[in-house]
Amino acid sequence: MTNIHIICLGKLKETYWKEAEAEYLKRLQPYTKIIFHELREESFDEKTSISLIKAKEAEKIIAELEKIKNKYIIALDERGKQFSSVDFAKHIQNLATQSDNLVFIVGGPLGLDESILKSAQLKLSFSQMTFTHQMIRIFLMEQIYRAQMINSGRKYHY
Repeated sequence: MTNIHIICLGKLKETYWKEAEAEYLKRLQPYTKIIFHELREESFDEKTSISLIKAKEAEKIIAELEKIKNKYIIALDERGKQFSSVDFAKHIQNLATQSDNLVFIVGGPLGLDESILKSAQLKLSFSQMTFTHQMIRIFLMEQIYRAQMINSGRKYHY
């Protein structure tokens, strides 16, 4: 069974996001192990450049990535590749045969540093629209669950 790691900047704050995440974690238990790596976002003020903040956050992400062996890195980015749910399921299934650990990286409000995007084997986009990092975290969990249902022939997708 392939582990799925989700490296994310910031925590879920609102109860409804926490409840949604808990529900997907419960549903995914029979299919895969989800491991969260919640990293603290850097403080943002008008004196600090966005590039400096993203670079500091990248250092934290890289430190987490170094702890995970035999991994395939997927960075969430609005300019990344888009999949249908069925194609995403097939892609995840294929990747699971190649790597012990699939690592999804969810950036903070400012997005991901270019160094992280370059280190990813896949840049994944859910839409050309921008979503909060809390919201996209739940979207990601839902699509991972949907992929598991599709790949195991369950009717959830249809």
